[in-house]
Formats: sequence, structure tokens, C-alpha cells
Amino acid sequence: MTYTIVGFLIVAVTLLEAFETIILPRRVTRRFRLTRLFYISTWRPWRAVAHLLRAKPRETFISFYGPLSLLVLFAVWATLLIVGFGFMYNSAARYDPTHPGLQTCFYLSGTTFFTLGLGDVTPHTSAERVMAVFESGLGFGFLALIVSYLPVIYQAFSKREVSIVLLDARAGSPPTAGELLQRHGGQHGLQAIQVLFQDWERWSAELLESHISYPVVAYFRSQHSNESWLAALTAILDTTALLVATSDSPCSRQARLTFAMCRHTIVDLSQVFHAQPNDRDPDRLPPAELTRLRTSLDKCGYQLREDDASTEKLNELRRMYEPYLHALSRYLFVTLPPWILQKTITDNWKTSAWGKISGMASHSSPAVIADDHF
Repeated sequence: MTYTIVGFLIVAVTLLEAFETIILPRRVTRRFRLTRLFYISTWRPWRAVAHLLRAKPRETFISFYGPLSLLVLFAVWATLLIVGFGFMYNSAARYDPTHPGLQTCFYLSGTTFFTLGLGDVTPHTSAERVMAVFESGLGFGFLALIVSYLPVIYQAFSKREVSIVLLDARAGSPPTAGELLQRHGGQHGLQAIQVLFQDWERWSAELLESHISYPVVAYFRSQHSNESWLAALTAILDTTALLVATSDSPCSRQARLTFAMCRHTIVDLSQVFHAQPNDRDPDRLPPAELTRLRTSLDKCGYQLREDDASTEKLNELRRMYEPYLHALSRYLFVTLPPWILQKTITDNWKTSAWGKISGMASHSSPAVIADDHF
């Protein structure tokens, strides 16, 4: 009887975890979850090992975690289901004259779950036969669900990355608020920024939806080490916060809407990963950097307010999202971009695996792109 209860609990909990992870399209607020325990117990050691590596192999090492953890998680679920049914087989076999041992029951459970049909071990009692039919159907459905789940994960990842790649020429590599605004200076710059904000308002909403439904996608790294979904969101939040606090431009309304959606995304994802903000994070925009940012934007034709009220408004907006950015940055081991670059950095689109494109990197500054490109 004890084996029956233990086996049933293992199967029930595993099926509940699989349902909440794969099918349920909302965040699960229950604190104790096997899936969460799995990612905590695997991600933290993986991240600790990454700290010991150099920059280039470190990013490659971390990039393996997302896809590999997904496959290992499926294997853990399958193992738990096989063990749970094995316990129940052993309990039901007490009425079997031959009474196979626990090891044989695990073997029967495994061959039944994967629908091998070897026939060397067969159920004899009515209870065993019922469980064998149920487990074989469950195993078939479980494997089919996993096969259909993987394309959904990679589709969400691919859709996320398209906008990140598009941001490369618009905001630099890594993307920063200073670069984004400088590259959109000129006659039609604000119109282009308004359209960009509309696109990123929708992108952040889609990111929130996909990463709450499938949190594992957050562990999937971008193609380039200086790009990430968190860095992209940071650049957009910085840009919208600056325009809302210091500008009366026509795109300020859209900037407020985009800021609200991006901030909502950051806060909710911090809760999903239990990434708690604190007050010990470094200041990303000290007064000297803010002065340098305003000076560079003045040269591009922006008329930003520099009074104390605007500066305090900017600091207030920053306090609404920067602590959560730092928390996610620590948890996911992702570097946040600055507000403005300290030196000129060549964009990803100007380089290749064979070296920099001839003449492009040396004769063109990443901070100066004609407004016609937008």
C-alpha cells in the first residue's frame, strides 16, 4: 500500500509539473515546484562555473544551458513517471504468484512507457494490466507533447531575436540610449523613434507573454555576446525614460506607453525568476555621465530640459525599473549596457567572421548614421 501511495504521488506531481510548464499559459505562483527546483539546482552551479571562464568561452558555455536544460528536464520527468509507475506495479504484483522484484517492475514500467512491447516481462493481475494500458497511452502522449513543444520554444526564441538584431544598426552593439537617439537625430528622427517605440511596445508585450508561458526561453542566449533581450529592453527603457522626463517632443506620449509596457515586462519577469532587487547596485547614470549624454544629444539637435525638476523626474523613472534590471542581470548573468558608450564600438553588422569589412569600420563612426537610413 505504501508503494502505491508513493508511486501515485510521484506520477501526479510530475504530470502537474508538465502541465504547468508546457500547457498552462500563465505564471504559477506556487513556491514549491519541481521544475523550479530543477532550474535552481542546475543554473546556479552552471553560472558559478561560467564565472571561472574567460569572456569568449564563458558566453559559449552559458549558451549551452538553455537547450540542454530543456532536454534534461524532459528526461527527469520521464524518469519520475517510470519510477512512479514502477512502485505501483510492485504494489499491484503482490497478488501475482511469481511476484517480480522492484527492479523488474521498473523495467516493466520503462518498456511500457516507451511502448517497446518486448514481451519478456508482462503484467499478470488485472490492476497491472490496467496500469500498463494507462502508462503506455500516457507515455505516447507525453512524447508527442514534447515533440510539439520544442518547435514552440524555438519559434518564441526566433521571434524575440528578430527585433534584437534589427536594433543593432539603430542603437549600436551593445544597444544604448545615447546611440539610439544620436542615430535618429535629424529631420525625420523623431518620427522614426515614434515608430520604433510602437514596435517595441508590442515586442515587450510579446516577450512578457512568451517568457511567462515558457520561462526557459529566457535562458536562451542571443547570437552575439554583446546582444541580449535584457540589454535591448534596457536601451528602450533608458531612451523612453529620458524623453518622458526631459522632452516635450511629439513622440513623448508613445514613449510613456512604451515605458509602461517595458517596465511591466521587467517587473513581472523578475517575479517569475524570483530575482529580488536591492539597494546596493551601482549608479548607471551618475551626474557626470548625464551631462555628457545631454551634451552629445544637444549636438544632434535635441532640446532636452536640464532643470532640477526634469532631472528628478528622470531619477524617479529610473528607480521604477533599474533595480529590476540589475536583479535580472545578476540572475541571468547578463551585462547591462551603459546609457552612453565610453568609446566608439564597431557594430555587429560591420563585422564578419573573416574580419572587419574593408573600409567600413575605419571610415565610419557607429555614432553617426544618416537619418535617411531610418
